[in-house]
Amino acid sequence: MLLLYILGIRLYNLIISIFALFNNKAKLFINGRKNLFQEIKNQVDSNQKHIWFHFASLGEFEQGRPVLEKLKAVYPKKKIVVTFFSPSGYEIRKNYALADVFYFPIDTAQNAKRFLNLVNPEMAIFTKYEFWHFYFKELNTRKIPLYVISGIFRPSQAFFKWYGGFYRNILKSVTYFFVQNEESKILLNSIGLNNTVVSGDTRFDRVYENAQTPRSLPEIENFIGDSPVLVCGSTWPEDEKFLAVLPEKYPEWKFIIAPHEIHQSHIESIERQFPAGSLRLSVLASLLKAGNTPIPNVQVLIIDNIGMLSSLYRYGKVAYIGGGFGAGIHNTLEAAAFGLPVIFGPKYDKFQEAKDLIAIGAAKSISSAEELLNAFDSFLKNDQAANAAKKYVEDKKGATEIILHQIS
Repeated sequence: MLLLYILGIRLYNLIISIFALFNNKAKLFINGRKNLFQEIKNQVDSNQKHIWFHFASLGEFEQGRPVLEKLKAVYPKKKIVVTFFSPSGYEIRKNYALADVFYFPIDTAQNAKRFLNLVNPEMAIFTKYEFWHFYFKELNTRKIPLYVISGIFRPSQAFFKWYGGFYRNILKSVTYFFVQNEESKILLNSIGLNNTVVSGDTRFDRVYENAQTPRSLPEIENFIGDSPVLVCGSTWPEDEKFLAVLPEKYPEWKFIIAPHEIHQSHIESIERQFPAGSLRLSVLASLLKAGNTPIPNVQVLIIDNIGMLSSLYRYGKVAYIGGGFGAGIHNTLEAAAFGLPVIFGPKYDKFQEAKDLIAIGAAKSISSAEELLNAFDSFLKNDQAANAAKKYVEDKKGATEIILHQIS
């Protein structure tokens, strides 16, 4: 099995290298790892101990961020190193002030040794998932504590199958699992891993904190005026074709669409979905800067940048969360923390918070334009949905304190 794992890693790297010839994200993945160890050597003092946080991508960073920032606040002299597997995390957070940030070197025995020699971690903290054989083995060999926070496990994963011995051995290197729910704890216990605690999900702490200190966005305020707003977060084309039915039905509303991908062709496809007119945020900002008011009278604003979504929800009355017609929905909690009831597509079964929000009447799943109209209309008539969403987040926060108490 180890040989298959090594071949799989090499094959993955080869495929990404081929995709890099015509795909920008793959190109960033490959180019970002060129001269990586020299870059780490230049920035990190290997004679000093570090706390190493690893994140798959931006979502996991936001999930683990409360623990990182709380650790830094309690131990301000500690040095922190952050690694990202994905360009979508690294490229947005590479200038994060509290840590030295790098791409994650591909999982090989040599890379694991070189990386740990350079970073010299006193502990490693992985968020939610990503279990790398050689890194975990090397951490275990060096007796460096390894924590998995906000872990979530399902029976369908290889760890719990008859053929999953290799993967179960990877988990044995973990010092402590902080899991999101009781099911995950039971699953880990079933394979002999009792070093677990149900701490909850640190995302609740992050989104709650974000909702307490919202960022003002003057351009957005200028666009919406006194209109109620539907904020559509991390949308994909499958979502946008349904959203297009709303403006005509609700002419008094404004609609803010923050797509998951902001490349030119996607932005143009969104504009075609709304023939009555839309406005890009970059255009709006230019008009306002030039003093061109009033701005065009349109209902739809398209956010053509990255990093603003979590602040947009403060202006909404209802939220639509994208991804539910693809691999799975994106972050519903950022919206719920602001007291927004949420709507999303049918693929939400892997997300406990989505199930919980539906159960308390603060979310609805839709599969058609008609269902979207019905869901949207129902939330306009239900004042309690907003309160239920907000209370759900408030009641679930606290995972960060549980984790810090244990690892400190």
